[in-house]
Amino acid sequence: MSNAAPVVNESSYLTLHYRLAVAGGSDVVTTFNGTPATLLLGQGQLAPFLEQRLIGLPEGTHQTFELSALEAFGERNPELIQSVSKATLDENSVPGTEYNVGEVVEFNAPKGGRFAGVLLELREDAALFDFNHPMAGRALQFEVKLISVL
Repeated sequence: MSNAAPVVNESSYLTLHYRLAVAGGSDVVTTFNGTPATLLLGQGQLAPFLEQRLIGLPEGTHQTFELSALEAFGERNPELIQSVSKATLDENSVPGTEYNVGEVVEFNAPKGGRFAGVLLELREDAALFDFNHPMAGRALQFEVKLISVL
């Protein structure tokens, strides 16, 4: 019988503490101050680029990874800053909704699905949105402490 610690694979069930932070800055999310997270890899509970950092790590590992913007949520794409007509926005959002610059706004896409973007500017006939992921263009730190691996 082997005493080797279980190792994370693509379908592992994990109990862990993790922290995602802006490199050199504040936490985006952390479980280190409370209850550890439990999750099943491959189910979308963690971003795929974070899951990939866990593959092959043995139970008990406590490690911090530095992720470039490209390795994390990607670089900012100027093509994802788009104008949406007021008519389209009104047709695809809850009637009477008030929008404020700087807020994340979610609304139905004209052909199904949902959009979410940060409202940059509200004009009389259109709204300018940034549809980049809020963490796009930012280097991140991912700290993990694997408590159990099944």
